[in-house]
Amino acid sequence: VQLQASGGGLVQTGGSLRLSCAASGRTFSTIIMAWFRQAPGKNRIFVAHISSSGGSTVYADSVKGRFTISRDNAKNTVYLQMNNLQPEDTAVYYCAAGRRPPYYNDRSYDYWGQGTQVTVSS
Repeated sequence: VQLQASGGGLVQTGGSLRLSCAASGRTFSTIIMAWFRQAPGKNRIFVAHISSSGGSTVYADSVKGRFTISRDNAKNTVYLQMNNLQPEDTAVYYCAAGRRPPYYNDRSYDYWGQGTQVTVSS
């Protein structure tokens, strides 16, 4: 599985962005997808994950109610809609694919996209 993330950019506080992650391969519909982020000088942390069917999602407390993860298995793509962005959301965002729990742990993921930069100005 190869992953290609896109959609990052510079936005003002309170603004919105939608990240996309396109996946190659025929197994996309069977795999868990997730977004993580890494701020400068900090560890990579969990943001959200979505089940293979899209029927189940889990979010980090810091983004709950503002971010929405979704997927389109027909397009082999997972999305992260980010609303009401805050300066503390500034980070490089990575999409990841995996099959084993715990899904909030980055060690559970075998495949990673290259990352896309999100910068929120105050």
